[in-house]
Amino acid sequence: MTEDEQSGMEPRSFLTCVTELARLLGVGDGCMEQTDRHARHLAHAVCEPLLARASLPEEWFAPLMSAAVYDPDPSFCRWFVEPAVYAFGRRRVMAALVDYLRTGTDAERAGAVQAWYSAHVPLRAGRTPAYGPGGVRDPALDESQDIKAAWLEASLRVFAEATDLRMHYRVLLNLPASRTAYPPPLHKLLESTLASARVHPDPHIRRWAAAAGRSNSSPT
Repeated sequence: MTEDEQSGMEPRSFLTCVTELARLLGVGDGCMEQTDRHARHLAHAVCEPLLARASLPEEWFAPLMSAAVYDPDPSFCRWFVEPAVYAFGRRRVMAALVDYLRTGTDAERAGAVQAWYSAHVPLRAGRTPAYGPGGVRDPALDESQDIKAAWLEASLRVFAEATDLRMHYRVLLNLPASRTAYPPPLHKLLESTLASARVHPDPHIRRWAAAAGRSNSSPT
């Protein structure tokens, strides 16, 4: 089964996203082919110009996040997440992914889970001129502890509300198993999630719950 089939995403939707970015960048090849291969070709064409800019216009943020979320390949969504993190800040990018997880379709939620990993990309002054003027970056752009807590809460709630087995699998197995990783206000929700995970029909999720139970038990 391909990643497209697993996530429920359509290559045409991803093509629409990268076509919009290519239009904004003035990049294109005039090809009218409507295939996932052409979408990947366009994605490759826009990634370097995005990182080469010292700043990105405000109206580019939403198309960048859409491309990251709709990219069917988790290995490549970083091409869109990374320039967004540099230009708009890790905090804003992560907040947008939390919104997708809270209110998106199942396909968008799956894409947000994939993109969340890339949102932790390490930042280097020499990587792109968008890092900051003179190699100095405002730390407020990347302050994200509260956003990470919001992601944990949204993930736990999606697990509780989702009816699709694949969505259960996606959100839960990307969560830390240790109770100490969750702020105290989420401990009750975590315990409820663990109780559901222990009796879940999927063996991987039950194993996650068992590992979490061991890590959260008090030493004797």
